[in-house]
Amino acid sequence: MTRPVHIHGGALAGCAAAIAAIQAQSPQVRVYEKSAFPRHKVCGEFLSSGVQPVLRQLGIWESFQALRPAPMSRLLLHFPRKTFRFHLPEVCWGLTRYRLDAWLRHHAMQAGAEWCQELAPTPSANNANVATVLAHGRKDTAPKGQRVFGFKAHHRGAISDAIELFFFDGCYVGVNPAEDGVTNVCGLGPEALLKQHGFEYDALCRRSPALAARLSTLTRHMDWLSVGPLVYGDRFRAALPDAVYPAGDALGFVDPFTGSGMLNALLSGSLAGRSAALGDAVPAYLAHCRRLLHRPFLVSAIFRAALRSGVGERFAGFVPGSVLFHLTRAHLGQPHGPAPGSF
Repeated sequence: MTRPVHIHGGALAGCAAAIAAIQAQSPQVRVYEKSAFPRHKVCGEFLSSGVQPVLRQLGIWESFQALRPAPMSRLLLHFPRKTFRFHLPEVCWGLTRYRLDAWLRHHAMQAGAEWCQELAPTPSANNANVATVLAHGRKDTAPKGQRVFGFKAHHRGAISDAIELFFFDGCYVGVNPAEDGVTNVCGLGPEALLKQHGFEYDALCRRSPALAARLSTLTRHMDWLSVGPLVYGDRFRAALPDAVYPAGDALGFVDPFTGSGMLNALLSGSLAGRSAALGDAVPAYLAHCRRLLHRPFLVSAIFRAALRSGVGERFAGFVPGSVLFHLTRAHLGQPHGPAPGSF
């Protein structure tokens, strides 16, 4: 017997959870989202090739292709002294969160999910028949002065088929194409350095000559958005109440430079929705997520430490780009994806 599923949060993980729960024959799926949707969000807007099997299992892969996301086949890593160039082992895509969130919400509601524009109720131990998926994003804190903030703005101009990552002064900025001629510029930086520039992100980007040269071919056409603090970590071994399944950033926040954040959200959301509907034990669900995602979290933490210690450039030159690509994302098998329920 399946259970009703209440989902806290209507972004990537929440909508994927809703569709998966409905596929698992949940008798009732409600998505609680207090914010207006769709909206622009601070996000790299980079979809790894691994989304294909996830979206196929959700039954929406062909619809995703109709959105005409921008394809990417190259990776450029820019360090202060050297640039590394690689061909991506598989084509990846760029799609704005505004378009992606609206599309996923449409499919969740079309599948039969009830959308509640309100604050989600607190999960009740007295109602064990209702499962809860936590897809509300990050809620961690960090000490003032040691925080990391993210920022993003859309630009227009010279279009590339590459994802370009710029590393400088403890900052990271990614530049990649999205649909309809948009180029997304998204990064993060330490609080102390951002304060030096008055949180003026155009000025911050000029600290990197390579990034400044790339942005000289583009024109920003929206105000910068900012979010924070960003706290890395995961809840794979967390002690959680029965019938409460975290997904997306509520499950774990991985370094944005890996380009696997949106894949992780869609994958964990799908798993959470199915597990919640079928009544799988929460520890078993977390163990499944850990098997799929532990390696990307571990490798990204190692690379982050290398960047902080100043040897990131040497690390990037030692590890082939195709190897780094595979190590920083969940391995889901062949491009056509696993059989239903086999994640």
